[in-house]
Amino acid sequence: MAYNACNAIFLRCDADLSAAEAHGLATGMLCVNDQTESTYWLAELLQNATQVSSNDDDILIRLFEETRRLISSNEFDFDLFLPEDEVALTDRVEALSNWCRGFLFGVGSVATVTNWSKDTREILKDITEFTKLDTEVEGEEDERDFVEITEFLRSAVLLLRDELNDNNDSSNDLWREDHETN
Repeated sequence: MAYNACNAIFLRCDADLSAAEAHGLATGMLCVNDQTESTYWLAELLQNATQVSSNDDDILIRLFEETRRLISSNEFDFDLFLPEDEVALTDRVEALSNWCRGFLFGVGSVATVTNWSKDTREILKDITEFTKLDTEVEGEEDERDFVEITEFLRSAVLLLRDELNDNNDSSNDLWREDHETN
């Protein structure tokens, strides 16, 4: 799925976010609850936007479902949805910061438990710092740093998914036990 095509949808519907931020939101939601519905994600994305066409709606749902598939895969195929390498590094770094903002919002929008491990809190703190990345970048060293951050995030997402979904499952079990006894 092409980044520019998805980004154009958000521009057309005046959603005030980028495809990277939308993907981060989906990823964060799915990290916490892999049963999150695409309709919930779309409602969060488009709450202040104009109507999207059914074709655009289908494209966005495909992005969400592909994200679900990749994040659940044991093949480590998951990747951040960012502009292609040919795009200026400053634009890719800005998209990365937006992705991180979306991710954090996604985690927060579906998390019901926050008694996370120290490692989880540290990763979320790192991701919060990535929302503040300096976009005045150029050269090979900054390019290497960008690649390193995206690789860190790919790994972090998979680690968070395992831990946060486990926490969500155990909180759902506690909820079920509590309500079954009443």
